[in-house]
Amino acid sequence: MNNGMYQGYSVEGSAELKVTPDKSMSYEESCPSTQGMVCPPVYECPQERCVHRQIVHEVPHVCPVNTRIINHHIYKHTYTPCYTCTEENEICNVTENPCKFM
Repeated sequence: MNNGMYQGYSVEGSAELKVTPDKSMSYEESCPSTQGMVCPPVYECPQERCVHRQIVHEVPHVCPVNTRIINHHIYKHTYTPCYTCTEENEICNVTENPCKFM
């Protein structure tokens, strides 16, 4: 397997990744010392970054509330006396010494 990210290296195992340089190619062959030439890149062991994200989900809840109004009608009875007054006249005739001329 000499392709992709691990070109020039042999990769062993699937659970634990071990990367070792291929013995088939020496450093001098892979990177000649002629000026102006670029050597192939050296691949380091991969590092893992772990990013924790918090995603807020809004869940609307409908809470019905009924208002019940009870009207209490209270009748307060008050009593006011209403006084009346009546007057009567009685006539009484008193005759003293009646006149006998009649």
